[in-house]
Amino acid sequence: MLWPWVVCLMLTGPWLIPAAAHISGHGHRWVDILAQFTGPALVGSILASLLVMLMKRPSLMVMAFGALLLAAGAFLPQIAPPRGTPERGAPVLTVYSANLHAENADVEAVGASIRAARPDIVILIEVSPAVFAARQQILADHPYQRASETIVPPGSRGSVIIASRYPLSAVDAPQDQLSALHALADTPLGPLHLVGVHLTRPWPFQYQWGQILQAEMLANRLEGVTEPILVAGDFNTVSSARIGRQIKAQTGLTPAPAWPGTWPTGLPSWLGISIDHQWRSDELVFLSRQIGKRTGSDHYPVVTRITRARPHPPR
Repeated sequence: MLWPWVVCLMLTGPWLIPAAAHISGHGHRWVDILAQFTGPALVGSILASLLVMLMKRPSLMVMAFGALLLAAGAFLPQIAPPRGTPERGAPVLTVYSANLHAENADVEAVGASIRAARPDIVILIEVSPAVFAARQQILADHPYQRASETIVPPGSRGSVIIASRYPLSAVDAPQDQLSALHALADTPLGPLHLVGVHLTRPWPFQYQWGQILQAEMLANRLEGVTEPILVAGDFNTVSSARIGRQIKAQTGLTPAPAWPGTWPTGLPSWLGISIDHQWRSDELVFLSRQIGKRTGSDHYPVVTRITRARPHPPR
């Protein structure tokens, strides 16, 4: 009978499209959009496999589990990037980063989310006028602060803020079209370059070269930096798609694991996609990554624990 095969294909086939887009490695904008959804595709493929199991046909189960393996393989680079080896006994810092949404005025939710994470370093993107005005209250435990704006008027796209328990110094940045802020922190791990960044939305919401050019601007800003680097923010892309691959190639940075998803908060995090990231240089290691409490934004915060990487022995 043909119908069981048709049903199996209808259940498993759609989830292979994002997986195929990722596996192809093609940088075309249409393919890149599809490659953003490998996480939801894996969840869909798991559910499809369970439904196929109910049909109790071994040949169909083989087909479904084959599709599941492809979906899992496509998602693996996001959830298991290179980890590095931590240096034993090195200090550990907690880093909180979030896109707060430029129209989000829920000061209480933002403050509660940050306090729950108990971070040493806070990097905020799209800080609304209301949250910006209350930043001293929200960031009371982080006396050292840098902001990309001095005034955030109503209707603006918000500010970038870097706040820390440890002293911060400003780093000169070029006048370009990148929404970013760069500061140097004096931490127990030593000097640490912190960059908060917000890339534009992908095609078809913006012209197709927008993200590519901004990723190049980010790489240019980091060129010549010799101390450890941590970059955090909203990249509007998953770490394994075209722009993520570009950032890896041009900066040498490594992302934190990217599951559960960070967007949108209207879905359970395990169904979302991770477009908010933290990236590290080779001198650092991510010990853990999780999402934080809701802030009133459509993005979940990202909370990581970082430490120093074990030095490589001399050759």
